[in-house]
Amino acid sequence: MFAEDGAFAAAIPGYRPRQSQRDMACAVAGAIEANGSLIVEAGTGTGKTYAYLVPAMLWGGKVIVSTGTKNLQDQLFLRDIPAVRGALNVPVTVALLKGRSNYVCHYHLERASQNGRLASRQDAANLREINRFLKTTRSGDKAELSSVPENAPVWQLVTSTRDNCLGSDCAYYKDCFVMQARKEAQQADVVVVNHHLFFADVMLKDTGMAELLPAANTIIFDEAHQLPDTATLFFGQTLSTNQIIELARDTVAEGLSQARDVADWAAVAAPVERAARDLRLVFRQDGARLSVTQIEADADMGRQFGETLEALRSALSDFAAVLETQAERAETIEQCHRRAVAICTQLEAWIAPDKAPAEAESVRWVEVFSSAVQLHLTPLSIAGIFSKQRAGVPRAWVFTSATLSVKGNFTHYAAQLGLDREASMTLPSPFDYGRQGLLYVPRDLPQPQSPQFTDAVVDAALPLIEASGGRAFLLCTTLRAVERAADRLRDEFESRGWEMPLLVQGQASRTELLDRFRELGNAVLVGSQSFWEGVDVRGDALSLVIIDKLPFAPPDDPVLAARMEVLQKKGLSPFAVHQLPHAIIALKQGAGRLIRSESDRGVLMICDVRLVEKAYGKQIWQSLPPFRRSRERTTAVEFLRRVRHASKAGEAGSATPSSDTLSEAVGE
Repeated sequence: MFAEDGAFAAAIPGYRPRQSQRDMACAVAGAIEANGSLIVEAGTGTGKTYAYLVPAMLWGGKVIVSTGTKNLQDQLFLRDIPAVRGALNVPVTVALLKGRSNYVCHYHLERASQNGRLASRQDAANLREINRFLKTTRSGDKAELSSVPENAPVWQLVTSTRDNCLGSDCAYYKDCFVMQARKEAQQADVVVVNHHLFFADVMLKDTGMAELLPAANTIIFDEAHQLPDTATLFFGQTLSTNQIIELARDTVAEGLSQARDVADWAAVAAPVERAARDLRLVFRQDGARLSVTQIEADADMGRQFGETLEALRSALSDFAAVLETQAERAETIEQCHRRAVAICTQLEAWIAPDKAPAEAESVRWVEVFSSAVQLHLTPLSIAGIFSKQRAGVPRAWVFTSATLSVKGNFTHYAAQLGLDREASMTLPSPFDYGRQGLLYVPRDLPQPQSPQFTDAVVDAALPLIEASGGRAFLLCTTLRAVERAADRLRDEFESRGWEMPLLVQGQASRTELLDRFRELGNAVLVGSQSFWEGVDVRGDALSLVIIDKLPFAPPDDPVLAARMEVLQKKGLSPFAVHQLPHAIIALKQGAGRLIRSESDRGVLMICDVRLVEKAYGKQIWQSLPPFRRSRERTTAVEFLRRVRHASKAGEAGSATPSSDTLSEAVGE
């Protein structure tokens, strides 16, 4: 299949055989045959998607492929799988399954259309678009309707949730897009899902995968570096004040519709909604993540929090009691009653976790947003829980990503998920990083905790941005740094007369910003975590990636603080065992944005002097791709100038820059 004269070479223009790709395919085939587990770190450019799809399709049986994002799901389903299936010429059926919030719901669309109360004219226009879309779509997948933004508020009104779905009692049950997608997935040989969907089903049995999982003989996790965080999210519990307010509003709507005569529904729901809002008012700032211990350390906040939480529990209990007396009036009111009982149970478990059975030691913490509060109960380790989920039916489990190890060591990753680190392999990228890229760490920068740090990063980056003619990512570790860096760059571009478009996270969706970045060809994009991974910009549009700090998680993060305490009690170093490997894997993701193909060239600029001044710095840069390294600004600037010159020559009809020409820039 992978040979120079094999199926791919014949079917796919420009296909190149890669030894790493063949090695990975053989390893995946071995895992499938033995119903074993396999961890594969495959460097960028390995072609890992084809490497796991070929054995998965040829070995038969049911295969579930889980990806990191919905965008990757669409790419697999629409592009990669059809290409492999065509090359192999095998009669494999494929289905795409997303969470229910991605499918238009006939019932909720009808209700929103009849209700007529929308927040804006734009919402009304979007609703008309969705109604037209309903008449032509076969899947009901909102990704097909590009004219309505994915984050448009109206989508919440026309899609269902696990809480408000009527199930088989719905008048539109036979036409339901969610049910159709699940049915197709049950019948398909290969099913493409995402990690959130996979774990939502494992925990909630709500995605239609309850029927899929037992039948699957192979489960493949692509972008598997995201699994520990995603699994932790779902193996824990989260209750949001938004959930409670939504329940109150749904109850008023259904009560007025189905049982107007028996109660003043607005008065019934008001105490619940008020108590939920009061809980948010306890906290003075948004964007905060606080453990219960941190909240209680502030006597005034701790007292208010305890009193408000108790008021919410009491209001919810009374609310559920009223709904129980009216539940027989209509299925929709019965559903609201079930939701109220479930929320009461969840809140009780959060207030008194010692009374609820738990599979692992957990930490209670609160996340504060501008208009909501989330109560989290998070396990400190998911290894035991995930191992239990994998036990039972023999099947193959494959975990793959470009970033899973620390210098080829999988101890940290395997320990997080309870996997055997011996069943692992690292495959090198086919890219010539030593010739294609340069790692530059500037001299004379302040320490990352300095108030002047972000300004210093911008000052150090400007000569390189000029040399590259824009074509740069500036990746920050905090949103505050994004805002400051964007303000500085905007002022500098204007004062220097540089005509480089500046794109900033938050101006538009990530997809829109990336599309504009590629089209413009000389833009500078400033972003935080969401741009560190899953971003693929090939060619001349990107030749400079600037990373402000090493991505260590903030030490006051409630979950991290609790995990560090547990490691300390065991006599282990939290920094060496958890914080450092976690930061290395995250940094490798950010660094991976630079070189995406054999012809890409560029500079990776890391502005954190700890990379060269701290003893652990060597472990970090040795885990990165083997770029040439320099601390001299002139070297980095000259490298970028040559890349830009070669790019312009290429546009004029010349060949792309040769490795020899570029290597002169770093003094070879």
